[in-house]
Amino acid sequence: MLAVRVLAFEDHYDIEALLSAGGVQVENLLIEQRWNSSDAVERIRTFAPDVLLLDHYMPPLSGYQVLEALLASDVKRPRTVIAMSSASEKNEAMVRLGANRGIVKFDLAGLTLWPKQTTLHRENNKNGA
Repeated sequence: MLAVRVLAFEDHYDIEALLSAGGVQVENLLIEQRWNSSDAVERIRTFAPDVLLLDHYMPPLSGYQVLEALLASDVKRPRTVIAMSSASEKNEAMVRLGANRGIVKFDLAGLTLWPKQTTLHRENNKNGA
């Protein structure tokens, strides 16, 4: 099974930890997190994510500005673009611009696009197996 490639632009919270705590089986994800949006479009080109996660409040460019630059470039748009700001109006603006979905980042693990841990998987992780 090929890993889902996830590129996250988020400057405060560890996305892999958020997903894992929410029951997502992160072993099936290849996650790259960028803690600022410098060279964002080039990072998207190089990593070629299946899923792009954009926080609105990012230095130096906001998630909205990154999405704008991506859509104006020749870089292939990821299959899924998720706006994930704590401000719902910022998520809505990114969805109007072209994101697939807007969500509060703390609810990210609840999206159906992630592989979920099974009960057996959770038990094995608790037991160190």
